[in-house]
Amino acid sequence: MVEIKPAKGKLGILIPGLGAVSTTFIAGVEMVRKGLSKPYGSVTQMQTIRLGRRDENRTPMIKDFVPLANLDDIEFAAWDIFEDNAYEAAKKAGVLSHEDLERVRDFMKTIKPMKAVFDHQYVKNIEGPNVKKGKTKKELAEQLREDIRNFKKEKNLDRMVTVWCGSTETYQENGSVHETIEAFEKGLEKNDATISPSMIYAYASIMEGVPFAHGAPHSAVDIPALAELSNKKGVPISGKDFKTGQTLMKTILAPGLKSRMIGVRGWFSTNILGNRDGLVLDDAGSFKSKEVSKRGCLDYIFQPDKYPDLYRDMYHKVRINYYPPKGDDKEGWDHIDIFGWLGYNMQIKVNFLCKDSILAAPIVLDLALFMDLAQRAGLKGIQEWLSFYFKSPLHAENIYPEHDLFIQHMKLKNMLRHLKGEELITHLGLEYYD
Repeated sequence: MVEIKPAKGKLGILIPGLGAVSTTFIAGVEMVRKGLSKPYGSVTQMQTIRLGRRDENRTPMIKDFVPLANLDDIEFAAWDIFEDNAYEAAKKAGVLSHEDLERVRDFMKTIKPMKAVFDHQYVKNIEGPNVKKGKTKKELAEQLREDIRNFKKEKNLDRMVTVWCGSTETYQENGSVHETIEAFEKGLEKNDATISPSMIYAYASIMEGVPFAHGAPHSAVDIPALAELSNKKGVPISGKDFKTGQTLMKTILAPGLKSRMIGVRGWFSTNILGNRDGLVLDDAGSFKSKEVSKRGCLDYIFQPDKYPDLYRDMYHKVRINYYPPKGDDKEGWDHIDIFGWLGYNMQIKVNFLCKDSILAAPIVLDLALFMDLAQRAGLKGIQEWLSFYFKSPLHAENIYPEHDLFIQHMKLKNMLRHLKGEELITHLGLEYYD
């Protein structure tokens, strides 16, 4: 059993980006706290975990099994380039109904965004006035660190976590400044153009001992320098890109096809969405970050090098289209050309009409609570057991990432069993037939 510090006192959740996802998350937590809804979609709040043999019937709720922060003990803070408070931002996002938003209006109005670190070169399709000024990126990082300390002091917090809910930044490859923490800190002082705002947030959080979960597809906390820093400082990190709509469906369907050795000739995916995320992704650089994240999972699940007859020649295309009338109601179409016995062709067509922020909000909650748990358990660096929540999960350099949703789910629950000294579940089942 791992020694886990108790979840005493208050937990602060810091959120870069006070947009559709974060306001839906905050409003939802407050509605649950007021007894106005249940935390649908949240593994930490609604799922059980099996302990021991199936015939023992030990299946406590996860929140009762491991010591998670209580929802009543959570405080919120956010940064954003727009000055709207959480209520105003939620109204503009248009995710929640007028009736639901009015129920938490007074609370939402109390959450006002701090000035954000922003660089128009990284997010080209939006711009706002609520932005920090500094001569160097090092100075901007220090301003963020001061924000974090002030939030802790103002709310009398015991612990904090940061969950990135901001916009997708433009795609870039890692360079020498990203390789070591020494090079990175020199880059901050010299205003290196390849250090993005999200990297500055991640750096500031880790330096303050605050776990960082990355919810977007671009590079941030996953660069070697910050992974090194997280290990040095004993801070958990996880990411990247919340697994919500179309990729969630891919990581459900693809493992099923592979498990039955059903071949795939092609997988065409297209989306339309109209929220701020859609506007940002209408820029080619930001879209490439998302495209790389969305495309990767099928290669890792199907393993075409090991199953060339089934998947080597699979054609995979991803499209995302900005369509303002859709708002947050993202619609995804998947056309999948498959083949089976004797090579006979078949097709699967999926039309997923989802609400992106409704799917993402419980992920933010679970990540905040699990990252806090990880820190209290003395875990540091990459938390691969949280890959269940991400399109592009962080992983050790010498292994491939696990994308199969069901294996990810098993890893998550086995980690919780491990932390509490319970026997890991293999599902072998021979003990029932001895």
